[in-house]
Amino acid sequence: MGRLIIDCVGGIVLDERGRLLLVRRGNQPSRGLWSIPGGRREPGETEAEATARELLEETGLRVVVGDLVGTVERDAGGGAVYRIRDYRCLPAAGTDPAAVVAGDDAADVGWFGAQEMRVLACAPGLVEVLESWGVLGGG
Repeated sequence: MGRLIIDCVGGIVLDERGRLLLVRRGNQPSRGLWSIPGGRREPGETEAEATARELLEETGLRVVVGDLVGTVERDAGGGAVYRIRDYRCLPAAGTDPAAVVAGDDAADVGWFGAQEMRVLACAPGLVEVLESWGVLGGG
């Protein structure tokens, strides 16, 4: 019997200063820790639709979903696994990235540089994965 795969998506959004948009998770997994905004893909949704919806729900930011950056798997408990496919996203035309606001299951939201992220309480493995994907520079 195979393990249960829970399809999830995340949105990697950088602002004009190269800072990454993060949410402090309000629910498990990684409750209270900073992570990429995202969540479960709903039945019938494409991954791009799910990514745009999750970003809007968690941060109030409308985005244009771009290329797949990478995929990670995280334990969901009970033998299940979250398969998270993270996409590069750009703020949609006419949106103000500074006006992000925590919503849905996000306890907080903010823009963080690479150095700030290295000292933040981030979800396990987040910084290392983003570095391996070339998302986080040295700044």
